Amino acid sequence: MASSKNNTMFFLFLLVTLLIGSSSAQLSTSFYSKSCPKLYQTVKSTVQSAIQKETRMGASLLRLFFHDCFVNGCDGSLLLDDTSSFTGEKRAAPNVNSVRGFEVIDNIKSAVEKACPGVVSCADILAVTARDSVVILGGPNWNVKLGRRDARTASQGAANNSIPAPTFNLNRLISRFSAVGLSTKDMVALSGAHTIGQARCTTFRARIYNETNNIDSSFARTRQNSCPRNSGSGDNNLAPLDLQTPSKFDNNYFKNLVNKKGLLHSDQQLFNGGSADSIVRSYLNNPSSFNSDFVTAMIKMGDIRPLTGSNGEIRKNCRRRN
Repeated sequence: MASSKNNTMFFLFLLVTLLIGSSSAQLSTSFYSKSCPKLYQTVKSTVQSAIQKETRMGASLLRLFFHDCFVNGCDGSLLLDDTSSFTGEKRAAPNVNSVRGFEVIDNIKSAVEKACPGVVSCADILAVTARDSVVILGGPNWNVKLGRRDARTASQGAANNSIPAPTFNLNRLISRFSAVGLSTKDMVALSGAHTIGQARCTTFRARIYNETNNIDSSFARTRQNSCPRNSGSGDNNLAPLDLQTPSKFDNNYFKNLVNKKGLLHSDQQLFNGGSADSIVRSYLNNPSSFNSDFVTAMIKMGDIRPLTGSNGEIRKNCRRRN
């Protein structure tokens, strides 16, 4: 009898533990409402200042969140610096000489630590910063789900293998997004983030010189003026991803695609006679539909494999483990 009672108590304890664990694993828009009530205003003021100094920074900060979430989930692993005994993700092929804005994240983290020490993760700071960057540049607003914790590890190999490349065709793009639980519609909506920001000559050189059937000839010639054919010459010269309104978050990116003026090969693949064409047209014709689907996809991307509960840590410095 005692044994039966003990077994019952054990299973009740196990059930409660599982329920608590499940509860802690849920991200919430009110996660820091009591522990760090000034979080949002603290982050936004720093992001605003950074974008006022350099408009391009908004796109760079948004991109950090993409490149973090696609590699083992939204866990802040991208922010970790290499050390003599640790190899992070910053020097992975999709990131080296490309991702930027780490100093802005440092400034945000310092400000947040002053407001509420040891409470807010770097992974969550990336999520809020991405949203604020979009809003400041004229895009849609949304409530950010929070409660992520920071990874103690990073994977350069996973970064090399997980982040979609500008050379990908449509099938590879769809496959790479599908691998992290994102649909073709999510992919096209998220690609709309290329309505802001710039790209280096190395990422679009092959397109403007070698592709002829799906690129506007005058657009190609314009881009060739600042991106020489030969590798090693002008590699880091920049061009806007959105020809029309490069500093405003809107739906003109999709107009570029329909007019065969996508800068990257992967951009134009979204409108090239394939399964994504109809989505591109719908976003061109209906900006509110794009904004709505972009928000849905950003929230969905932010849900990719977060560390919650007692997993991971809350870093004091985003560049290194505690």
